[in-house]
Amino acid sequence: MNFIESPSAIIEFSRIYLAIFYSCVALFYTVKIIITQKNELVELVHSGERFSSTWWNHMTFRFFRASIWLICLSRVFYEGLDNYLIILTPLQAFPIILLGLILMTVGFSMTVVIHLSMGNKWRSGIDTAGPQQLITDGYFKRSRNPIFACIVVSQIGFFLALPSVFTLICLLIGVLMLHRQILSEEQHLTTLFANEYKTYATDVRRWF
Repeated sequence: MNFIESPSAIIEFSRIYLAIFYSCVALFYTVKIIITQKNELVELVHSGERFSSTWWNHMTFRFFRASIWLICLSRVFYEGLDNYLIILTPLQAFPIILLGLILMTVGFSMTVVIHLSMGNKWRSGIDTAGPQQLITDGYFKRSRNPIFACIVVSQIGFFLALPSVFTLICLLIGVLMLHRQILSEEQHLTTLFANEYKTYATDVRRWF
């Protein structure tokens, strides 16, 4: 029996896929941060002053990212957990779940590609000592925030792959926190690069 004939089959497949997917996400960022900080001797994660706007953005995003990972892992061993997520049953259809898995995979894959293309220039949060120059080439020619845009695509995919009130809340809060972070970073870059960033912002879209 294939996925199309049995919706429960794609649901069970997605259950395993989500656990593996978010484990890979956690592994990627952990390894990247540890190795880069060790080799470059630089701090990559900048949450900002405690209780500041950027600090709350980071803490909220980290909380939901950790919650998503733990819940996806737990669902593999305890299917009854879905009852607490408030599954949106009408959306549990093969095409929707498949689209969600594809969006998640494409979004994260592009995030990895963009990370690698940036080399040691990537930072999480606002580094008050940088950046030394404005990045406007490569993927930044098409979007001022290509990594955040890919994260949003992946988050939309997560909602479709596991349609529920929980994933909808994660999506809405995730987009809100990313938008708040973007506004803070734009203010920082405008202070550093003044007219150069204003010109760049005029020519290139904030998101897609």
